[in-house]
Amino acid sequence: MPMINVIEPGLQTTVQDLGRPMHQINGFPASGAMDQTALQVANLLVGNSPYAAALEFSLTGPTLRFMATTFIALTGAEFNAQLNGQPVKGYRCLQVHTGDILKIGPAIRGRIGYLAVAGGLHLPLVLDSRSTTLRLKLGGMDGRALVSGDRLPIEAKPTLVSYYHRHAPMPELPDLKTPVKISVLKGPQWEKFDEKDHERFLSGTYTVTNQSDRMGYRLKGDAMQTKQESMLSAATVMGGLQVPANGEPIVLMADRQTTGGYPLLVVVATADLSKLVQCRPKQQIKFELIELNAAQELLKQQQQNLKELRHRIKMARYQMPYGITREASQRIQRLFKE
Repeated sequence: MPMINVIEPGLQTTVQDLGRPMHQINGFPASGAMDQTALQVANLLVGNSPYAAALEFSLTGPTLRFMATTFIALTGAEFNAQLNGQPVKGYRCLQVHTGDILKIGPAIRGRIGYLAVAGGLHLPLVLDSRSTTLRLKLGGMDGRALVSGDRLPIEAKPTLVSYYHRHAPMPELPDLKTPVKISVLKGPQWEKFDEKDHERFLSGTYTVTNQSDRMGYRLKGDAMQTKQESMLSAATVMGGLQVPANGEPIVLMADRQTTGGYPLLVVVATADLSKLVQCRPKQQIKFELIELNAAQELLKQQQQNLKELRHRIKMARYQMPYGITREASQRIQRLFKE
């Protein structure tokens, strides 16, 4: 089977898909992509199902050698990526050939990046998902991050319709110079905090700390003063903002525990999760409280954008240039370039 050879693994590069949310009832973390919108766009650009597995990496991407002709897409954070030493852009479909080397390197803006490959990564399903949960050594590449010398099975794909039209706009990414505004909804324990804490939280500025990972982003800022009584553990959700005993918030992420006993002050609006995920350490954040109907409208717009991208790519097969559809023509084209 064709492979991708890992030359350099990057920083915490793992295999992720949309996770295993249906197995949280069995005590397993949902895991999956931190920035699920970026993953879905990457899969769309290379013609995959939204559920296909891809590579996720944080701050520094891997260097890879492709051992077959196929198509790739890089999304999420912005990187100075190079294919065979030549700069390549994110959020567009790229063709690679046997022996090609992709060096993704450090992120310029944002935090989490994705690399999708046409046909997905052919690794075993574990509990209906190929996602990696590092602390359980579950899924992905033997339950761990990639290391140099790893070989990832893929499929050769010499053609892809609508090739020249497979691109999408890069989303606005956080800038360390400017606080990021994140929309939130009242959490189930909102009323258990007094009005001063509500005001403190919504008027304050919080900073993403270095103690932030796939389990949760720890924030530094004005601590909540309201002392909470012990509460029974309850189900957790991605984006839930817990307030532990020290009063400093933690936003729960993809590898969060399935239940937790800390009160949830607010929950990040689903449409703003990608924006929060892309915040690197030292990024400042301000929270804005919105109503449920506003959060639903934001999510509908996000889903509509994905739907329109899918439709545009589908219809582009009838538009010139028609894209890469014959392997012989590709070889001739390469000869002229050489």
